[in-house]
Amino acid sequence: MKYTNLLDRFIHYVKINTRSDAESSTRPSTPNQMQFLKELAEELKTIGLKEVTINSKSNYCTATLPANISKKVPVVGFIAHVDTADFNSENVQPQIIKNYDGKSKIPLGKSGYNLDIVNSPNLKKYFGDTLITTDGTTLLGADDKAGVTEIVSAMEYLIAHPEIKHGKVRIGFGTDEETGFGADNFDVDDFGADYAYTIDGGTEGELEWETFNAASLNVQIQGYSIHPSVAYKKMINALQIAIDFHQSLPQDEFPENTKDRQGFFHLTKLNGTVDHAEMFYIIRDFDRQGLLNRQKLVEEIANQLNKKYDGLRVKVKITNQYYNMAEVLKEHPEVINLAKKAMKNLGIKPIEVPVRGGTDGSKISFMGLPTPNLFAGGENMHGRYEYISLQVMEKAADVILQIINLTANNNN
Repeated sequence: MKYTNLLDRFIHYVKINTRSDAESSTRPSTPNQMQFLKELAEELKTIGLKEVTINSKSNYCTATLPANISKKVPVVGFIAHVDTADFNSENVQPQIIKNYDGKSKIPLGKSGYNLDIVNSPNLKKYFGDTLITTDGTTLLGADDKAGVTEIVSAMEYLIAHPEIKHGKVRIGFGTDEETGFGADNFDVDDFGADYAYTIDGGTEGELEWETFNAASLNVQIQGYSIHPSVAYKKMINALQIAIDFHQSLPQDEFPENTKDRQGFFHLTKLNGTVDHAEMFYIIRDFDRQGLLNRQKLVEEIANQLNKKYDGLRVKVKITNQYYNMAEVLKEHPEVINLAKKAMKNLGIKPIEVPVRGGTDGSKISFMGLPTPNLFAGGENMHGRYEYISLQVMEKAADVILQIINLTANNNN
C-alpha cells in the first residue's frame, strides 16, 4: 500500500519528547506524554475517526473507525504507546538514508558515533531500503512512535478508501509503557474490542504471544557514616552493603549473561553515599514460579545482610509488573493464527519467539482482552544506535489492514 503521510508523520512524532520517568509518582509520569495525546486526538479527528476520547483514568486516547458493512463481525483493536525509553529524547533530529546499500557505515550526524554491520548486523537485511536513524545524540523513539504511526496511517488509508469493506475497528494509544505501569488502568469494557494487537515489536515478522513475568525491585540501604579516622568497628558503609547485595545474586543471571528462556536480575540504577544507598532492579523470568523464586532469593539476601550488620539496614520493596501473556493467549489460538495468516498473505514470514521483555498486551490480556504483539520495525531500540526501515513500517501497516480484512470476511 502507499501511505502518503507515513514518513512525515513518523518524523513529526519522534521529534516530540515523550520520555517517561520510572521514578515519578504521577500518572502519566511526565506531562509531555499527555500533551502529545491531546495533539494526537486532534489529528485523529481531522483524518475522520469517530469517538475520539482521552480517558482521564487510564490515560489512553481511543478512537473508532466505524464499520462500513452491515453483517456482524468481531471488533478488532490496535494499541501502541506514546512514551519513549530512559535515554535522551530532547531535540531528536532523525537522519533519512535513502536506498541503503546494505553494507556501508552510517555516520550518526556529527556525534562521532556510527551505525555499521559490526555493531548492527541486521543492517545487511535492508539493502535498497530507506532507513531513518538518529544523529547519535538521542534515541529515535521508534519504540513506540513507529507503532503509533503505523496504526494512524492504516486508519487514514481505510478512511480514504471506503471501497475497502471492514468491520468496526478500535485503536488506543497509552502512556508509560516503558515504566511498566502504563496499562494498569486500561478499560477493556470501554475499549470494546473482541481481541486486539499491540504494534510494539521489533524486526519484520515478529509475532509475540509469550513474554517474561516481571517485577521491579527497590533496595534501600542505611549505613552509619563516621569520620574514617575513627571508623574502626563503627562505620557501616551503605555502598559496601550495596556491593555485597549485588555480589550475592547469581552472577551468571544478569542480562549480559543470559539469552533465550533464561531469566535475570538487572541492576538499572545505583545511587548512594556511605550513609545511604539505593538500588533499582528489574527481575524477569518466563515461569511465574521462577519469578517468585527470584523474589524469595532477594529477600533471603536482605535478611542475611541484616543479620551480618545486626539491624534493619537493608529494606527491599518488590512490585509485580506483569505476567507471561502466554497463560492467556494459549486459550485463544485463533487470535495468533489470524496474525500469522495476515503475514503469510503478505509474503511475510512470522517469527514466533518468546519476547525477552513485555508489552502492554501482557497486562491487557490478563484483563480479559487477548492481545498479542506484532512487529513495528524498530532496531537497536532505546539508544543512539536505533534505526528503522520505512519499508518495514509500511509492511506493518499492511499487516494491520490485512487483519482487518480477514476479520471482516470471517476468515480467521
